[in-house]
Amino acid sequence: MDQRKPLTHARQADAAKPEARPYTLKAGDGLFLKVMPNGTKKWVWRYFYLKKAKSLSMGLYPAVGLAEAKAARDEARKLLAQGEDPSQRRKDEKASALLEQENTFKAVAEEWQARQTDKAEATRTKSAWLLSFPIADFGHRPIRDITPVMVLNTCRKFENQDKLETAKRIKIKCSQVFRYAVATGRAESDPTRDLNGALKPPQVKHRAAITNPAEMAQLLRDIDGYSGHPQVQAALQISPLVFVRPGELRSARWADVDLEAAEWRFTPPKTRNQTQVELIVPLARQAVAILRNLQRITGRREHVFHSYGKSRHLSESAVLNALRRLGYSGDVMTGHGFRAMAKTVMLEVLKLPDQYIELQLGHKIRDPNGGAYHRAKFLEDRKEMMQVWADYLDKLRAGTTVT
Repeated sequence: MDQRKPLTHARQADAAKPEARPYTLKAGDGLFLKVMPNGTKKWVWRYFYLKKAKSLSMGLYPAVGLAEAKAARDEARKLLAQGEDPSQRRKDEKASALLEQENTFKAVAEEWQARQTDKAEATRTKSAWLLSFPIADFGHRPIRDITPVMVLNTCRKFENQDKLETAKRIKIKCSQVFRYAVATGRAESDPTRDLNGALKPPQVKHRAAITNPAEMAQLLRDIDGYSGHPQVQAALQISPLVFVRPGELRSARWADVDLEAAEWRFTPPKTRNQTQVELIVPLARQAVAILRNLQRITGRREHVFHSYGKSRHLSESAVLNALRRLGYSGDVMTGHGFRAMAKTVMLEVLKLPDQYIELQLGHKIRDPNGGAYHRAKFLEDRKEMMQVWADYLDKLRAGTTVT
């Protein structure tokens, strides 16, 4: 060991010059200043743990001064006196810090999102959008350190803009991430549980729909007069005839459509990875005619309503924008409104069985024994119902039947 004058003042550390080989200057009680040939100077504390010689870095000089190095040495000596290895303590702290970095809210949220492969693309996109706001606010923090107030503050930003539904959905998405963190051992609890009642509840708004037969007649005539893209016009024309969810319609595939059997069979995204229940949509003669015309245009494509955009089929806004061009605002008629139109008029005007209508809407209903009806239940009756409905719409359009 290099025997030099003990280091008692910071100026001695300043004056220490590099030499061809590393050397050390004593600072007392096992603390040394190690001077490297390249001029780097670092504090090192040497000690014994379980009769084994060990060393611990106390930082670089001059970033860490003599007094700070001694204070750090004294803290390490306290741990040693308590039977703990200071080097192991530091390793554990570094590992814990690294773990916290890996388990930030952002990291866990992204991991959770990556596992949502059973959800539709639109659902995953919406989830990512909703989670982008809490990630921006506290995504860098360890997920176990997130408090209810942090989540509330993010939600309140939207509540203050009267975007109550968005605020509610952000809270729900955060809760899903927290529950995933609990399940994977990275959080103790879901802090959003303490926010019950803290947000204003959004008012339930039913999607706008035309259910008056006279107004329906005018809508059908307006649709026939639409002069935009043929895929959009076909989507508008067939929407009242099949009344499936808008997302199901625009993503329809030719492989699922049998024009000879006049059937469209597909598994809705809502049940694709859950119940695997297939929906059978009987196609009335009018629906088959629309699809045969469209087949000449998109028949060689995967999707019935093919588009040259990223999604390869009509976007969510295509039908909505077409309705707006026809003069129907969002508070009058929506793409989803064709479902409400069909249910209301079929039930109240045509007096068709509610059971058949609910099955055709893709709703889960129970038989007298409590079990869910099979997908093909009452299929022949529903085929007849769908033709009755299509014929009724034709009469409305022609102005011969207005109830």
